[in-house]
Amino acid sequence: MTARTLHRPAIVSQVSDLIGYTPLFELCRTETGSRLLLKLEQYNPTGTAKIRMARQMVLDAESRGQLRSNGRIIESTSGNTGLGLAVIAAERGYTFTAVVDNHACADKLRGMKALGAELVYVVDDGDEELATAAREELAEQLARGADNTIFTEQHNNPSNAIGYYDLARELIDALDGRIDQLIGAVGTGGSLCGTALELHRRIGAITVIGVEPVGSIAFGGPGGEYYQSGTGTPPGVETGALVDFDLIDDGVNVSDIDAFATARVVAARTGLLIGGSAGGVVFEALRRLPFSAPGITMVALVCDGGEKYLDTVFNDEWMSARNLIDAEAEHEVDELLRKLRGI
Repeated sequence: MTARTLHRPAIVSQVSDLIGYTPLFELCRTETGSRLLLKLEQYNPTGTAKIRMARQMVLDAESRGQLRSNGRIIESTSGNTGLGLAVIAAERGYTFTAVVDNHACADKLRGMKALGAELVYVVDDGDEELATAAREELAEQLARGADNTIFTEQHNNPSNAIGYYDLARELIDALDGRIDQLIGAVGTGGSLCGTALELHRRIGAITVIGVEPVGSIAFGGPGGEYYQSGTGTPPGVETGALVDFDLIDDGVNVSDIDAFATARVVAARTGLLIGGSAGGVVFEALRRLPFSAPGITMVALVCDGGEKYLDTVFNDEWMSARNLIDAEAEHEVDELLRKLRGI
């Protein structure tokens, strides 16, 4: 696809025309003039960045002749990619099958179903286990040998990363190319590495920081359970081909407690709802910003909003049942944010 204009028309005729052009929010800045900007991808249709790459994967499959009229799309998803694919499938007349588990937020699952997706579960009701490997295996089985059917395979599909080139162009346009650091969550690797690659091509060297949950194994940490949704590489799952370690200058792990504490504090202090994994990104950004060089611009990719997590991250009962509420962690984030915001 050729690069599209960075200015949305006043009237659009399909939901996918609303993708992109998401705002930048200055969360805070230091006394030396360094600032943290949040790229608020929840302002995309479906409330997530992943609709960008969902569209790209489908359009590229069409251009290669892999998907024809009345075809079927299959994907293993924890929710956000599935929501995007459900929209694109509805617009273009395809059937979409989402292979899911109950680790996904209930609102994401309900949203996909409302958009016409068929949900196929790989675990029993009530089992909250993250079953990425089982989902991938079943999605591949469902697509194997089926006519006019594709498994988009987001973790290894180059179109995933290409879908974020426009995001990089939007940042360059909005900031006149003045971007020093980019920080984002690493799940498939598409959003961070696709954005970083296009920024490198167009403005030169920047520092790229990848964030994954404690328990995720992409950056070599010990594997374990985690509740941050739609991010990381759980134990037993191979890191996707789109995670380009040559592009990532530093890879860090953030605990569920710190990620969720940050999301909750940002909501209470600013009125901005961000998702749980975005909380991990913002936590790491806040931790780094005071020690950055004077006058830098750090951009954090906030890949979805917090509205889908009202029953989990923002629900004291759910958090307490999993020992995820930590008053001291919330206090530390609150103090840091207050100081950086000059409150």
